[in-house]
Amino acid sequence: MTDQAETQKTLQQLFGFESFLPGQEEIIRAILAGRSALAIFPTGQGKSLCYQLPALHLSGLTLVVSPLMALMKDQVDFLVSKGVAAARLDSSLDFNETNKVCEQLHRNELKLLYVAPERFANERFVGLVSGLALSMMVIDEAHCISEWGHNFRPDYLKLADLARTFKVPVVLALTATATPNVAADIQRSFSITEQDFIQTGFYRPNLTLLFQPTKDPDQALLQELGKSTADGPTIVYVTRQQTAEDVAMRLAGAGFPAKPYHAGLKHELRQETQNWFMASDSAIVVATIAFGMGIDKSNIRAVFHYNLPKSLENYSQEIGRAGRDGKPSICTTYGSADDLLILENFVYGDTPAGKSVRDMIDFILEQDKSFDCSLYDLAKRFDMRPLVGKTLLTYLELEGVIQSTGPFYASYKFKPLKPSKEIFDKFDTERQSFLRTLFSCSVKASIWYTIDLQEAAVKTKSSRKRIITALDYLEQSGDLVLQISGARLGFCTCFSDQLDMDSLKEKLVNRFRQREQNDLQRLQLVVDLVNHKGCKTRLLLDYFGEVTDSDCGHCQFCLHGENAAIQREVIALQEPDQKVIDI
Repeated sequence: MTDQAETQKTLQQLFGFESFLPGQEEIIRAILAGRSALAIFPTGQGKSLCYQLPALHLSGLTLVVSPLMALMKDQVDFLVSKGVAAARLDSSLDFNETNKVCEQLHRNELKLLYVAPERFANERFVGLVSGLALSMMVIDEAHCISEWGHNFRPDYLKLADLARTFKVPVVLALTATATPNVAADIQRSFSITEQDFIQTGFYRPNLTLLFQPTKDPDQALLQELGKSTADGPTIVYVTRQQTAEDVAMRLAGAGFPAKPYHAGLKHELRQETQNWFMASDSAIVVATIAFGMGIDKSNIRAVFHYNLPKSLENYSQEIGRAGRDGKPSICTTYGSADDLLILENFVYGDTPAGKSVRDMIDFILEQDKSFDCSLYDLAKRFDMRPLVGKTLLTYLELEGVIQSTGPFYASYKFKPLKPSKEIFDKFDTERQSFLRTLFSCSVKASIWYTIDLQEAAVKTKSSRKRIITALDYLEQSGDLVLQISGARLGFCTCFSDQLDMDSLKEKLVNRFRQREQNDLQRLQLVVDLVNHKGCKTRLLLDYFGEVTDSDCGHCQFCLHGENAAIQREVIALQEPDQKVIDI
């Protein structure tokens, strides 16, 4: 076990800090003692150090799972600048960059590897990780693992099983926002004891939380930005991509340095806007929730919610990006009852019709013992979003109806970079025969050769895994370039004849309905916060399980008394099977 003097030395010499922030040292001690841990720290309060430092004192690789591409890049760049062997695998890397990282992994040259949870849908990557010596697995944004959390992702639900499959000795779960119930879910998933669950508190005394609901947020925003108190880097959060474009254009037209940011923009433009914002002391980004995740900018002076946030968790994360330097910052929420209609439609769009759920379950049960499917084909066939279809498949796995046999790609193409004879001559007789047979199963178009893997497996009398391993090896050796497509999920059915299918269908239909009710309730809690006739900060802290004995003294209510309330007629909840508009 690494002693305290060694960790202190690393903290000072590599990271440049004289002392730990609250909670960091306890988490690091647990990790180095071989115990899994959960850290719930406010945004910007040093979660990354909790795994970066111990990773340098562990013998093997630390695998960091994060959905935040910006965080991956920034942290890898930082670690590499400090001489740490770190890398990332994400969709922004080209072939040569990805290949270089894979070669480093094969040679055991990396200490930290950052990946998105979706990376585990890549059979080549899963096969690669299975052969590595992992010392720690880090789950960033760990609240996504809880089905009842505000940002549930089916890919996260599989991470606990993957940690066991990879035989990871230690798991560190990290999040900035988790209610007590969600924290308990995370602890159960990774067998984290109460002593190794550290929560440092959400209260940020330098943040002033203002609530000014209005049907004309443009005028309110322009007026506020015109005041000297709003000087400094600013984020304006909106609900929809088009709103981000429109508001940024209006602000720029009024002379403010404003640009839009949303998932609909090309990656290069998003990166350009992000770099511009990070380098500026006056930039204004008008963004959907796609912006800010993983952004480490300490001097953001103002965060505006042009529209209402979708949950208190989202609100807490988004305002947490302001004032990380400890200086006073203002977080102002506008919005009106009109926003609720849009946000509710998002919720309804994520709830499949009961008939669609039942029909998809019937379809799955009609498949052969071993089968595969495309998420997009299922979504189109049963009129649901792909993510919803993936969630239903995950539910069926948890119920023991199906079992994943692993993701794979339906189409493999290759482009030779060398003559076949030159490729074959490097191998012994048996491997030469295997490769000749494999190549004979390919069909050439103008440049690319397409391989039928099923035919190849039969003709070469080899497993799919051996064929893919061989193609990967040839690619890494510079003999050919691979092109893969057609992601599919493999399963086998494993239910017994005694299973009551009708009861199962109703159970899963009700599960989606319950999630819908939970999401609508989260939205109502946002309205309750705006309309609350008391300390806003205190109510927010109470939601996250943090008890305080006094009012904050610097929120909307404490400073000004009551604010305008959000008022609307009660809208009846939609019938579960009613068709909704996907906006």
